[in-house]
Amino acid sequence: MANAPLISVLLPVYNAEPYVAAAIQSILRQDYGRLEVIAIDDGSTDRSLEILERHRRDDCRVSIISRENRGLVASLNEGLRMAQGELVARMDADDFAYPWRLSRQAALFAAQPELGFCGSLVDMLVHGRIARSGLDPMFRLSLPVLAKFFTIFMHPTVVYNRKVIDSADLYYDAAYRHAEDFDLFRRLADRYPAALVEESLLVYRVHPGSVTSRHVKEMRRTHLRIVGENLEREGLAEDTSDLRAIGDAVSLETVRRAAGFIRALEERIAALPADMRPSFAAGALNLFYFLYQLVNDEERPALTHELLTATAKWNAIRRREKYALSPGAWAPWLSQASMWAGKHADWLAYRLKSAPAASVLAPYRMGAA
Repeated sequence: MANAPLISVLLPVYNAEPYVAAAIQSILRQDYGRLEVIAIDDGSTDRSLEILERHRRDDCRVSIISRENRGLVASLNEGLRMAQGELVARMDADDFAYPWRLSRQAALFAAQPELGFCGSLVDMLVHGRIARSGLDPMFRLSLPVLAKFFTIFMHPTVVYNRKVIDSADLYYDAAYRHAEDFDLFRRLADRYPAALVEESLLVYRVHPGSVTSRHVKEMRRTHLRIVGENLEREGLAEDTSDLRAIGDAVSLETVRRAAGFIRALEERIAALPADMRPSFAAGALNLFYFLYQLVNDEERPALTHELLTATAKWNAIRRREKYALSPGAWAPWLSQASMWAGKHADWLAYRLKSAPAASVLAPYRMGAA
C-alpha cells in the first residue's frame, strides 16, 4: 500500500444530516487505506457540519472546508484545488460506497495508466429498497461519442487521474449549472481515455431532496444546450434552437419542432461512415428517450402521442406504454389512467427485483438512514 497512489475523495455537503454519516463512513471503511476525504460544507443549516466535525476528530484522513453557501460547482472546484492525491474521486453525501470501490478503481488505473477518468455501475436505492444494476450493451460503443449525448458516468462514481489530465482541463464550469458533470465529461472524453468499471461500486440514493430531483427542469434545459453545442461542433446540426426550445416550454409547437430535429439528426447520422454510425445512432436514440421522458412528465398524453407519432418511435417504447398512450390524442383521460396504473406496476416490479436496504448494507456496517 505504501506505493499506492493517494486518492482524494471530494465530498460536497449541503443539508445532508440524514445521510452524511453513512456516506463518509462508507469511504473511511474502504479496503483501500491511502486516502484523504475533503468534505466541503456548503453553508449547511442543519447538523451536517457537526457530523463532519465528529468524523474529523475520529479520523485524521478527514479535512473540512466550511463557509457560506456558494453552490455545488464552487464546492467541487474548491475541493479540486485542495486535493493532494494522484487520483481524485467524487462522492455524494447521500450515497454509499461499497468497501471495494476505491481499490477496484485504483487497480484499473494501475492496469491502464493512460486513463484520464473512469466511472462505474451503481445500485439504486429507492424508498428503502436496493436493486442491483446490470451493464447496458450501449456502453460497448464509443464513450467519446456517447459523451456528446448524455452524462456517461454517474457523477459520484467518477475518479479522475491527475497524472494524465491537464490541470487546466479539470474544472467544473458554472455556466452549466446542474449539468456541470455532463459538460466536464464531454470535454474530458474528447481529450483523454475513459473507461467504465462493469461492476456496481456505489449505492445511489433517489429521493426528493437530491440536487437532481430539486433542479430537474434547469438540468434538462442545460442538458439540451450541451447536446446542441456538441451536435453543432460535429456538423450534425446547424441550428439547435428547435431542440433547446422544448427545454424552455413543452407545447404542441415545441414537441413538433423537437421531433423534426430528431428526424433530421437521424438522417445525417445515417450518412456517417459505417464505423462511426452505431455510436452516434445510440446517442441519438438516448436523446429521443430524454425528450420522451421530458414530455411524458408533463402528464399531457396528447403531447407524448404527438412526439411518438412525429418521430415514428412507437416501437421504441415498452409495449405497455404503447397501449397506454395510443388513445392519448382522442382520450387523454384514458391514457392518464393507464399510465397511472403503469407506474404502480413499475413500482411492484421494482419491489420484486430489489431487497430492503438494511439487509443489503448490513454486511458493510452501513445503515440505510
